[in-house]
Amino acid sequence: MNSGGHILIIDDEAGLRQMMARVLQRAGYEVTTAANGQDGIALATEHTFDLLYLDIRMPGLNGLEVLKIIHAKFPDLPVVLFTAQPDVHSAVEALRCGATDYLLKPLKPQIVIDRTHTILASREEERRKRELQRQIDALQIELHSLQSSKGGAVESKQQQVPAGDDRFLKRGGLTIDLLTRRATMNERAVSLPTASFDYLVVLARHALGVVDFQTLVAEAQGYETDLREAQELSRWHVHQIRQVLEPVPGNPVYLLNVRGTGYRLVTN
Repeated sequence: MNSGGHILIIDDEAGLRQMMARVLQRAGYEVTTAANGQDGIALATEHTFDLLYLDIRMPGLNGLEVLKIIHAKFPDLPVVLFTAQPDVHSAVEALRCGATDYLLKPLKPQIVIDRTHTILASREEERRKRELQRQIDALQIELHSLQSSKGGAVESKQQQVPAGDDRFLKRGGLTIDLLTRRATMNERAVSLPTASFDYLVVLARHALGVVDFQTLVAEAQGYETDLREAQELSRWHVHQIRQVLEPVPGNPVYLLNVRGTGYRLVTN
């Protein structure tokens, strides 16, 4: 039996909606359903879900319109779209709009169960990695504080970072003090964990250019990694940076994602 998965199904076809609900409930998941996009958006706003199944072709708001709204509000919510009419253009557009996957009707129960398990297991793994990273960042901050109290870390930073013009990294409204390891955005103080601060420094050094995932990890954390791990590591630190840098973190205007490649910082 599975646990901890609350799934929302949005489909105007009652028979399919009920069939999917029964299949997923028997597999151990909690399921909520909606017959149209408006009701589905309302439910997603009122409750916390771990996965959304969404039909593309519906009266009123169609699936792609609902996806765009949901993804803007809840960018971390996995969304799987499905349709009875295969359309490569729609599939590509769905993925561009933030869909996790794209399935074709008729849906086979075992495929739905397998896909649900895979997506939710991956989501839990990501959550655990973020929690571990938070713990690592907290330990790094504590270690830095202990070293600074003895004068060692401060002296080291003073030796590594020259005073004067090279001390400050300025990119538009963003100013980073490399000596004190502090940053401001439009004169507003920006507070970040140690590792995420290093990611911001790398992005600022390459401002306007695209920094690929592996380069970002290598320069920020000092070690090589494969593409998948680099994407996962970068995603969390970019999330941290957006929370303090962006006016609306879910709709970034400064730290942009270049799909499949990396990130680009634009602060001018």
